[in-house]
Order: sequence, then structure tokens, then C-alpha cells
Amino acid sequence: MSRLLLLNGPNMNLLGEREPDLYGVVTLASIEERCARLAGELGHTLECFQSNAEHELIQRVQAAPGGGIGAIVVNPAAFTHSSIALRDALTAVGIPFIEVHLSNVHGREGFRRRSYFSAVAAGVISGLGPIGYELAIRAADALLRGPERN
Repeated sequence: MSRLLLLNGPNMNLLGEREPDLYGVVTLASIEERCARLAGELGHTLECFQSNAEHELIQRVQAAPGGGIGAIVVNPAAFTHSSIALRDALTAVGIPFIEVHLSNVHGREGFRRRSYFSAVAAGVISGLGPIGYELAIRAADALLRGPERN
């Protein structure tokens, strides 16, 4: 049906090792595998990309329209609170995106409650752990199918 892009920002490559009491023990590879399987069940293909470099994430977003990407699931990680450039790239390409976070950013430090992405995202999923990614894939599928088919 469509191609989906799963985009992860800085330090997400450390999942499973980094602060397991906060982020859990599931690795990014495991999350990507589960999401790819779900996307396939829904009739989509999933591309996954993670980078610690802001410019690489921006370049991947800018390449998305030419790659036939229909929807994006993004965990900007720390860039959530700092990257106007990544936000601008997402709005510039005009592809709907779902913002996802493993932890409940609203229950953490004050600076984590501010997102440059939430106001322009099609939706936000926060605090549900790895299953939040799967819910975001389902939400992306629903966006692509349109309201009349949900």
C-alpha cells in the first residue's frame, strides 16, 4: 500500500542499555523488527533510520517524498526540545507524521515537556514504552487509509 518511515533521533541506538529503569530493556533493533512486521501485516513497507546527527535526520526527511514515503513515525529524542531545523524539515515535506516517545515526557523534567514537533504532528504518543511505536504505526496506517476507511 505505502511506504512508512520510522525515524529515531540521538541516543536511541543505546536502547536496552541506556537507563533501563526509564527506557526499558528492549533494543531499538527489536522495536524496528516489531514495527516492520506490523507494517507488513497492514500492507505497508517500513524503512528505519536512526542517527545521532541532526543533519542526517533532516536529509532523510527531505529525501522522503522522492522515496515514496506516505507517513513518518518519529522519535526526535533530545531534538524534541531543541531542533527547529528538524521540525521545519518535517513540515516542509508535507508528509503526515506521528511523534512518539517511550517515556512520559510530561512527567519528567520541565524542559522535556516542551516539544517543537507536537503542534504540527498528526498525533503524539508518549509514555507507553515500546508499544507506543506499534500504536504509531497503526495511526500512520489509519491516516493513509483516510477517515472513510477507518
